[in-house]
Amino acid sequence: MLLNRVWSRLLTHFGAGRYAGLSALTPTSSAASVPVRSFSDDTDGTQPPFDASLLDLLVCPLSKKTLRYEAKTNELINDDLGIAYPIVDGIPNMIPQDARLIQKAEDASNAPEK
Repeated sequence: MLLNRVWSRLLTHFGAGRYAGLSALTPTSSAASVPVRSFSDDTDGTQPPFDASLLDLLVCPLSKKTLRYEAKTNELINDDLGIAYPIVDGIPNMIPQDARLIQKAEDASNAPEK
């Protein structure tokens, strides 16, 4: 936008006829021609591993309690609240709205048997 105004002023000031070749110098790249790289593009389809040393630093944003890593589901679990935070591309998603409710272990053990 700013570059277009600068070129417009230059052409107006010096005359468009004299510097008609100046328009060839303007950048013509479009959004379609710009290469886009996604960090989730893996050739083998596997997710990067979660760094378990982060468990010393991470706590549940709701209860501020420690979390445990569940490798089978690739989630960080808060056993007290029964919440599972997903790990996407090796990065924990700690947004409470994106968390999944899970059944607490003590609820499962207190369930009546049929």
